[in-house]
Amino acid sequence: MIETAKKQETVVLIGLIYQNQDIDKVNEYLDELAFLVDTAGGVAVKRFVQRLERPDSRTFVGTGKLAEIKEYIEAEKINIAVFDDELSPSQIRNIERELNCKILDRTNLILDIFASRARTSHARTQVELAQYQYLLPRLTRMWTHLTRQRGGMGMRGPGEKEIETDRRIIRDKITLLKEKLKEIDKQKITQRKHREEMVRVALVGYTNVGKSTIMNLLSKSEVFAENKLFATLDTTVRKVVIGNLPFLLTDTVGFIRKLPHDLVESFKSTLDEVREADILIHVVDISHNGFEEQLNVVTQTLSEIKAIDKPSIILFNKIDAYQYIKKEEDDLTPATKDNMSLEELQKTWMAKLNNQSIFISAKNKENIDYLKDYLYEEVKKVHIKRYPYNNFLF
Repeated sequence: MIETAKKQETVVLIGLIYQNQDIDKVNEYLDELAFLVDTAGGVAVKRFVQRLERPDSRTFVGTGKLAEIKEYIEAEKINIAVFDDELSPSQIRNIERELNCKILDRTNLILDIFASRARTSHARTQVELAQYQYLLPRLTRMWTHLTRQRGGMGMRGPGEKEIETDRRIIRDKITLLKEKLKEIDKQKITQRKHREEMVRVALVGYTNVGKSTIMNLLSKSEVFAENKLFATLDTTVRKVVIGNLPFLLTDTVGFIRKLPHDLVESFKSTLDEVREADILIHVVDISHNGFEEQLNVVTQTLSEIKAIDKPSIILFNKIDAYQYIKKEEDDLTPATKDNMSLEELQKTWMAKLNNQSIFISAKNKENIDYLKDYLYEEVKKVHIKRYPYNNFLF
């Protein structure tokens, strides 16, 4: 019998422990990198970490660590080495020469996942633009991998090298893609204008926190949801009615630590849905060990896109999966999120956020009615302010 199933590519993960960092934090970052690899279709089989003040300018890690990685890659016939930071073109070139396998950095991996997840013309155009912007400064290493349609005549200027031609081709593609996105943006703006009469609520949050599942619960729709990073890239808008009050609910692309700048730029029109929303529901995975950092990553991104001052609700999801180490009564260890009960954590965050927080399980539909009641009141406030003479609904 001939085996036709595609064999998974094996991957080693490489990260640095920087000053004032501990190994637990780095392992948490590499857990996320392993999840990215899994989402991309590979399998992470080994991790390498090194404590350095800053990445080595030539090879990211030190010479001795690189030799250790090389020995393992050759012995285990590893396909890919993935680094948990963006590498410079010269670093990629030097590392590839030493390890003799495919080298990816975190940015390249995220772009690859976005490319595989893009379904609509809009999303594909956004991802393609980000990919070309990432590729352009790295052409010295990668030009031979490009598909070039050349027949010789009429394709090159006098004395022009092949790589210079590739650069020109890519710059032209970037220009064309930007123009295409401008046209799509105009269409999106027109669509949003047609929806201006209704109050708009946007779901935002780190990737894989359950936004699409919440969207399905509130809108009774079937938005694609999966336990993978960036399960959906395309903004989805649904009309929701709670009680007698209609509003529009938007599910947006998830954020992530070190989200590539070019990707943020190319997804500008998608993020406009967040900027133009009346209310934000910031969804947080309370069961994740690093949920506070994830919350801060999203808050920072919202600040960068000038959407931080909107009315918002912090929605702590996945309370069904929350786990902690119970303290003994005589234990004097300071209370942290690792040893606090869910009830204690709730009190802490509700006090910190002035009660602008709700704890739910979208999976088990726990506290969903409380969320709906809260949303109804928040949407009503916006509606009354916007239409002071048209409040017969209430």
